[in-house]
Amino acid sequence: MGPVNLFLAIDGGNSKTEVLLGDTSGAVLGFARGAGSNHQTAGLDIAMSCLDDLVRTVREQAGPGAEARPVLVATYLAGADFPVEYELLNEAITTADWADKSIVDNDTFALLRAGTEAPNAVAVVCGAGTNCVGRAEDGRTVRFPSLGHLTGDWGGGQHLGSLTLWHAARAEDGRAEPTALVDAVTHHFGYRAVANVAAAIHLGQLAHERIAELTPILFTAAAAGDEVARSLVIRQGEEIATMALAALRRLDLLTTPAAVVLGGGVLRSRDPIVFGALTERLTASAPHAEITLVTAPPVLGAALLALDTLGIDGPAHDRLRAEVSQLAETP
Repeated sequence: MGPVNLFLAIDGGNSKTEVLLGDTSGAVLGFARGAGSNHQTAGLDIAMSCLDDLVRTVREQAGPGAEARPVLVATYLAGADFPVEYELLNEAITTADWADKSIVDNDTFALLRAGTEAPNAVAVVCGAGTNCVGRAEDGRTVRFPSLGHLTGDWGGGQHLGSLTLWHAARAEDGRAEPTALVDAVTHHFGYRAVANVAAAIHLGQLAHERIAELTPILFTAAAAGDEVARSLVIRQGEEIATMALAALRRLDLLTTPAAVVLGGGVLRSRDPIVFGALTERLTASAPHAEITLVTAPPVLGAALLALDTLGIDGPAHDRLRAEVSQLAETP
């Protein structure tokens, strides 16, 4: 067995970022979680400041005996969608000088790695937004731009929250059918009317980001039988399946055994309406697809990819999975 080296693994999402310091034996030496680090929404300077603070935290956690310089930082980020962005982010991370070498890619590839080692596989993340990547055993890959409405995306926590408010507003003023979302929205924010909630957001009295708080309310209303809420939740499940099927089709995997890896906050809730809709649509067109839900901390995939890059396999992977699984309970 060769020398034990240190590595950094980073998973930066829209709503949260996780950074792990590990070594090539599979041990986790430090772990930190912070705010989202998508440069598209936060700006590159703020995103890099978030990452730098978390890297410093995990280095401090490791303490004596782990002062060596990491040989690699494996960074998987929401917002790494185009080659020009990979170059921008890689340059910023190289300049930050956290390790000898850096690799940068989209965080959906980290989800894919965490969920399966199957050569034919796609991954769909549904958190604050949605994205999908895939690979085939012949080396082909697919990815989506994932720029929200601009690129045809539908769903994710922020979008579902906005739709919840939209439907509640129209029901309240008579433009649409009644829905329990009216009372749910006003009760959540403590306002007398949905129109007051909208005005507060417009005037800056409520932060626009708080719209995402309405997504759990939407799922609760759907579970209670509200038809408007159910229609939105069902569509979310169908959209996830549609994205997965598009990737499978582009890779010629619709009739071949393939893994479909799911992750992100919306999916980790295991909502039966979402899973019922997506399973029905997926199995109808890709009957050999096998669904896997990743519930481990998102940084697991980035850490496994770091070990892959360093040529480490076997027991180190098993130890890493076991130790990262314990982080799931980290507040």
